[in-house]
Amino acid sequence: MRGKQYHPPLKLTAPWEKDAGFGRKLKTYRNHTKIIAQPGLVMKVLRRKRIVLFMAYFLLLVLTMLNLANYKWTKEPQQCNHQMRSTTYQGRSDIRFLYRPSLAKKRQLIYVLTTWRSGSSFFGELFNQNPEVFFLYEPMWHIWQKLYPGDAVSLQGAARDMLSSLYRCDMSVFQLYNSPGGKNFTSLGLFGATLNKVVCSYPLCSAYRKEVVGMVDDKLCKKCPPQSLRLLEEECLKYSTIVIKGVRILDVNVLAPLMEDPSLDLKVVRSRDPKLRRIPFVDPGHKANKKDGADYHSIGAMEVICDRTSRTLRTALNPPSWLKGKYMAVRYEDLVENPVKTLKNIYHFANLTANHDIETFALNMTSGSSSSSKPFIVSSRNATQAASAWRTVLSIQQIKQVEDYCHHAMSVLGYERVRTAGEAKDLSKPLLTHSKL
Repeated sequence: MRGKQYHPPLKLTAPWEKDAGFGRKLKTYRNHTKIIAQPGLVMKVLRRKRIVLFMAYFLLLVLTMLNLANYKWTKEPQQCNHQMRSTTYQGRSDIRFLYRPSLAKKRQLIYVLTTWRSGSSFFGELFNQNPEVFFLYEPMWHIWQKLYPGDAVSLQGAARDMLSSLYRCDMSVFQLYNSPGGKNFTSLGLFGATLNKVVCSYPLCSAYRKEVVGMVDDKLCKKCPPQSLRLLEEECLKYSTIVIKGVRILDVNVLAPLMEDPSLDLKVVRSRDPKLRRIPFVDPGHKANKKDGADYHSIGAMEVICDRTSRTLRTALNPPSWLKGKYMAVRYEDLVENPVKTLKNIYHFANLTANHDIETFALNMTSGSSSSSKPFIVSSRNATQAASAWRTVLSIQQIKQVEDYCHHAMSVLGYERVRTAGEAKDLSKPLLTHSKL
């Protein structure tokens, strides 16, 4: 019709035939049906999926088996805890400690708290001879050598820190007290190493075997090859009981942080003879001489030792929670008068077993006929006679000096005071009563 604009007829195009304006033709439904109709390609895809699923299932199975094996291992008692070497120390305030898996069995840790010239070397030897014990003799001696002269009280923190490392079989602490520019510290560098059954026995040395009870000949042990601290650590980790004997911890309260540490199971054995029977002291009645300087030094040391001993005993009489069931006092006289019975009591406290060989060793070492005044030497002797030697060696004035400084410790441990010189020298009169501990 005139006057109307001509519109060409619309041409409808199927969606799958239109390029949608992007220059790419979409796949047609027919092509899609052709893909589905290719069974070889479908099977190939399905095979790949099956392989992936099989590998995932196999990996899951392996991980499950490893987890079960690890669970079984941690439940069984282990001779040593190798994890302790690679795990950095975590204090009780470290929250990560709360989420660490608990160990099936802790090591039994013993500290022999004692003092100079009190029979402590023999006492420590009772642990050194036990094949189940890793024993260290006076390791804090190295601190004194490095930091002395100094106040003994001020070195208590350093001594405690060393114990914390050693009870974890971390021997690298000895390097801190090595001489500047000196050679690497070895097993033979330990104080008392040539008398140590661990250092002188297989596998560190072929001279002895740890399971054979008997004193070590230091001349023979000096020929042992020096071993690295790493090997000493590995040997330490094999033992379920670690015993350290020392005279340089003066008060049990110094050990409180270690005894409160849940990662440690520390007990204290107090080996004491508060008479300090072999140390010479000043007799006020004699004239002054050059020896007096040493005597006054001994008196000063005695004053500190007896004061710290009194602090320990006051704590033991009313023990806090960290000390209950973890402290045992042993008098030297009780040990030498009845060595087998006392040894069994000590071993029971330390969760150890006294076999016939060790009982025989203790009996023989206390019933010999010889005597020795040399320090650090353990030998068979008449130990009962040695325990009362102070009564004939010291003058009544010297005995009174000791009693004035140590009367509290003597009272708690059951030592009676001497009234006269005649009473002191009358060995038929006992001066021991029952201990209050």
